[in-house]
Amino acid sequence: MALLPSVSLRMRRHLIFPLSLVLFEFATYIAHDMIQPGMLLVTQEFGVGPQWVSASLTAYLIGGMTLQWLLGPLSDRFGRRPVMLSGAAFFMLSCLATHWVESIEQFVLLRFLQGFSLCFIGAVGYAAVQEAFSEAVSVKIMALMANVALLAPLAGPLAGAAFLSVGDWRALFGVFAALTALALAGLWYAMPETSDKPAAPLSLASIGKGYLALFRDRQVMRGSLAIGLVSLPCLAWVALSPVILIHDAGLSRFDYALLQLPVFAAMIAGNLTLSRLTSRLPIAQPLRLGAWPVVGGLAIALFASLISPQSYGWLTAGLSLYGFGTGLVSAGRYRLTLFSSHAGKGSVAAMLGMVSILVIALGIEAAKTAWFRGGSRGFSLVNLSCGLLWLGLLSGFLRENQRRQALLSAE
Repeated sequence: MALLPSVSLRMRRHLIFPLSLVLFEFATYIAHDMIQPGMLLVTQEFGVGPQWVSASLTAYLIGGMTLQWLLGPLSDRFGRRPVMLSGAAFFMLSCLATHWVESIEQFVLLRFLQGFSLCFIGAVGYAAVQEAFSEAVSVKIMALMANVALLAPLAGPLAGAAFLSVGDWRALFGVFAALTALALAGLWYAMPETSDKPAAPLSLASIGKGYLALFRDRQVMRGSLAIGLVSLPCLAWVALSPVILIHDAGLSRFDYALLQLPVFAAMIAGNLTLSRLTSRLPIAQPLRLGAWPVVGGLAIALFASLISPQSYGWLTAGLSLYGFGTGLVSAGRYRLTLFSSHAGKGSVAAMLGMVSILVIALGIEAAKTAWFRGGSRGFSLVNLSCGLLWLGLLSGFLRENQRRQALLSAE
């Protein structure tokens, strides 16, 4: 009977750790989805034009790419737990620091620093979950975290618009810091140390050599570029829709938030459809099925823009169909890319993350330029171009994957 309290304590900690990690992930995602309705308020306060609206998300994403290459080896050397706790504490402090920004440049710099949090979740948090739990339990936890990633853009704009109707945009970052503080307390209490590798010194030369080999691997690069391209229209919409709908179309923040719902609800529907198809079809088949709504939805958005540049309802409808396709191809495209190389999965995941985020960050700037020069037609043309490039890369990736499987079968 004396063992029961210790067993209960272990079970409680095993539950608190993933929940705290999910809460931290939610805070990092909601930190860019909730602020988007208020970005025009930010630009107005600092006396700059709407061209700066998308800079917030671009800086956040570039921050999310910056440290990925280092955090995996760093957590091998010093342990997952101290690296993860440091990342959560840094994000909390950088959110609090937003209260004192006095210029748009300072604001964007802090957004860049806050984006580091994405690196800690991908390179350290996910690895710790895989090491701490059995395969079946870790799959369920990862599924929960994927749903959080989809729910944040669904609820974030509406929650942000509601908050800004009664509070200041700076206070939003206090909310993000409070959520992170709660997650940090849970991680400090319950996160186990899962890294059992010897404390060998870090070798930048070996790290660089490994990434160079991945850069030369066409299959890894095809998959990584494809992931960035297919995600770009969604994130370009997140970054620019305040300008498109509030600044240019004159809609209220609540109307803007409501027009986000069909896009991200469609993504969730696609993800749920993928869950039902996974046990019935080969992993590559949903990718082929999802190509139709991805390209078709982006084509509808461009066609509607050509007929009527102010047809924001049809633009949203096209992006919603695209969103369903994106949800349908999400898990398969990541897993096939991750296992397309024999290199360590942490290095492949970091390379995948760096390349895809770089594509998205550059693509958002291209979509912004297209919008300010060509309106909804230019914006939709960039999105469709990304969809067609993705389709070409996907076709080449799947052909090479099929060829490799045939060679393995022949052996």
